[in-house]
Amino acid sequence: MDRSNPSKIKAVILDYGEVLSLPPTADEMQRMATPFGVGAAPFRKLWDRNRLLYDRGDLSPEDYWSMLSKDAGVQITAEQLAQLRQWDLEMWAHENPIMVAWLKQIHAAGTKTGLLSNMPHEMIVHVRQTFPWLENFDHQTFSAEVRLIKPDRAIYEHSLRGVGVPASETLFVDDKEINVEGARALGMHAIQLRSMKQFAEELKKLGFPILPADK
Repeated sequence: MDRSNPSKIKAVILDYGEVLSLPPTADEMQRMATPFGVGAAPFRKLWDRNRLLYDRGDLSPEDYWSMLSKDAGVQITAEQLAQLRQWDLEMWAHENPIMVAWLKQIHAAGTKTGLLSNMPHEMIVHVRQTFPWLENFDHQTFSAEVRLIKPDRAIYEHSLRGVGVPASETLFVDDKEINVEGARALGMHAIQLRSMKQFAEELKKLGFPILPADK
C-alpha cells in the first residue's frame, strides 16, 4: 500500500459469513426449518443455540443436529440429516462479489490480509474447495481448527500473529457487533458491516485509500 496512506492501516482481517458471503435467503432458511415443523425465525434461534460450540469444534455434525432436533422436539432420519448438512453448506456459500473484489484489490495493493471466521470443520472444507479467491489471504484463522471462537481474545491474537501486524495498524470487519467490540478491546480498528454504503463511508473516515466498488 502507498506509504502516504493516512489511515496507517497495514492489515485487514475479514470475517466470512455475511461479509465475504451473502446471508442465507428466506427460502433457504425455511426449507431447513420445515423438517422441524417451525418457521424460519424460530428455526434460526434453534440453529444459533449451539452453533458456537459447533463452530469451535466441540460438537460433531451429528451431535449438533441431534441437539437441535431435541430442542425442536422432533426426530430426523439419517436421510434428513444428510440433507440438512448439505443445505447448511449451500446457504453459506453465496459469495459477496463486492467484498471479494475489494479483498483482491487490497491484497494486490500490498495490504496484509487475514480471514477470521467462526466456522465448523465441514464448512471450512467446503469453502476451501469452492472459493479459489481464498489465496488472496496471507493468513486464515478458522475457529474449529484453533478451537477458539470470536469474541474470545485469543482468536484475534492468533489472527494478528498470522498477519504479523500490530493491532493498532489492523482493521477488522465483521457483521456482528459483539465480534467488532472484541476486536476493539485489543486495540484494533473495527467496522461492523451493515451495508456496503455504510462500510465505504467508514473506510473514508479512517482514511483508507481503497474503497469497494459501488456495484
